[in-house]
Amino acid sequence: MPTRPSEVPPGVLAIERALLTMPLSPGVYRMLDGKGEALYVGKARSLRKRVYSYTQIGRLPERLRRMVSETVSMEIVTTHTEAEALLLEANLIKRLKPRYNILLRDDKSYPWLMMTDGHAFPQITKHRGKPGKGASYWGPFASAWAVNQTVTAMQRVFLLRSCSDSVFTTRTRPCLLHQIKRCSAPCVDRIDKESYDRLVAQARGFLSGKAGSVQKELAVEMEHASEAMEFERAAALRDRIRGLTHVQGSGIMNPASIEDADIIAIHQAAGQACVQVFFIRGGRNNGNRAFFPTNVRGEEAGEVLSAFIAQFYDDKPPPPLLLLNVGVQEPELIEEALTLKAERKVELAVPQRGEKRAVVDHAATNAREALERKLAEGAGQAKLLEGVAALFGLPGLPERIETYDNSHIMGTNAYGVMVVAGPEGFTKQAYRKYSIRGPITPGDDFAMMREVLERRFGRALREQAAKQEEAGEAPSRPDWPDLLLIDGGLGQFSAVRQVLDDLGVNDVKLVAIAKGPDRDAGREWFHTGDGPPFQLPPRDPVLYYLQRLRDEAHRFAITTHRAGRSKAIVQSELDEIPGIGAARKRALLNHFGSARGVKQAGLNDLENAPGISRETARSIYGHFHAGWRDSQS
Repeated sequence: MPTRPSEVPPGVLAIERALLTMPLSPGVYRMLDGKGEALYVGKARSLRKRVYSYTQIGRLPERLRRMVSETVSMEIVTTHTEAEALLLEANLIKRLKPRYNILLRDDKSYPWLMMTDGHAFPQITKHRGKPGKGASYWGPFASAWAVNQTVTAMQRVFLLRSCSDSVFTTRTRPCLLHQIKRCSAPCVDRIDKESYDRLVAQARGFLSGKAGSVQKELAVEMEHASEAMEFERAAALRDRIRGLTHVQGSGIMNPASIEDADIIAIHQAAGQACVQVFFIRGGRNNGNRAFFPTNVRGEEAGEVLSAFIAQFYDDKPPPPLLLLNVGVQEPELIEEALTLKAERKVELAVPQRGEKRAVVDHAATNAREALERKLAEGAGQAKLLEGVAALFGLPGLPERIETYDNSHIMGTNAYGVMVVAGPEGFTKQAYRKYSIRGPITPGDDFAMMREVLERRFGRALREQAAKQEEAGEAPSRPDWPDLLLIDGGLGQFSAVRQVLDDLGVNDVKLVAIAKGPDRDAGREWFHTGDGPPFQLPPRDPVLYYLQRLRDEAHRFAITTHRAGRSKAIVQSELDEIPGIGAARKRALLNHFGSARGVKQAGLNDLENAPGISRETARSIYGHFHAGWRDSQS
């Protein structure tokens, strides 16, 4: 018996309306809620056939039934092939973060090893961000530590410079790196260009996976030097060979049979997943990182890994080989998409034996241990939150704790900050900084805190009112704190309480943490407004946790203030000079190191700075030396 239209869920009706004009071609579809925000992003070989499956509500798992019930409309983008659809899907998921998709939280850029190409004596250094023209890149590396270790090793073995071009052009004697045998000092002609080019060629060969041939070449050079009785040069070459042997290393994560590959392993437990990635480039281990995708409860390992791989390589080039510990869904499609992105063949493999299998098993062990640590930390965090809830009489475990602090120097460059913590620790993407607008009497911390709270909660209440007017009902408040902590005593507590009362915010627990006698940590007083202030035992774990929240807010406030102060100093010193734009300011700072260095520079120094004409140099010098300018007129 057919279902009557009145019994069809609204979400299914919305999908059926979209199906009326949906093509059979490949593409990407988006499920949207009433506010136009993406609930889910998916790809399909045939859009109409794939989307039709969502109307069969009885065949869907509970998670997708909830998604369909919230769907109000749909949007689609057609593509030429399913591989293009997969790449677009990964890009949209990372950008829109739909709450029903498996999400990879990976907002950090990866460091690369960079060697400049356009200089007579190329520089080798660390690079973070989008690769640019005029340089060669190797990587990515899992961390800054990993790439710094490689830069140091390359300096020891190949003696390449790591200094900037501005430092290189101004050196008059060898630096410390030359003295400790980590640079050949081309800046002061301690090596000729032909010899330096040979070092560069050897370094490129090593980074391209030709370590064996480079080592043989060095061994031949050492023998020739020894035969020619150039014992000092022979000893230097011997040290370089030893360094090269040490860099190559051995062991399970420096596999001889793997040149360029990423080792990717997943482990699941307690509704969570950890994906461990090892970067192997040129037969060397460039480090590893652990990732914890969200929305993975109830999903198969292969499905999680498929979503991870697509999103992980959205903004970075894939290597020729991906070694996995479990099979993924649609491996041929993922290979085709990654091949399309890399513009060369990319292969996925699940090795069953040998060295490659040992490498994958090692990565899987790291994934399991990382997930076990996270689960243990989560259990400990839950106990601490239980203690916080009991201490302050909260109705349940706090999901969001906001801590506030200010930083300034006699009222100048004043900033207020908010840090956020919850069941998974600090939520750094939710941190906020507020530049105090005023007008405020210098040093009036009460007024600064009042402004921060008015801006934070006033804006949230305005947005809530707008959504309520649009939807006709009160929306949920996912970013509303359960507990609000401030650094201060009774005065700070009363000022903030007044602000919250004026805004009508009565459902947030407010606590002020006042420093104890002699500002001793461990003797803090807590003001809650429910009774007299109290202290906790000096070694109470909850006290340590609350101290950590306060100290994190203090750290963030200080670093924010320092950054703002440095920016203000640079702006006030250089931006007021006529004719100095962004490019010339950058050139001056690179050459002299700081705005103070520009201010203290002589006229001849300014005239010799790169990119600065004689007229501009005179203008800069005159700006900082008013008496000289008057004497010239």
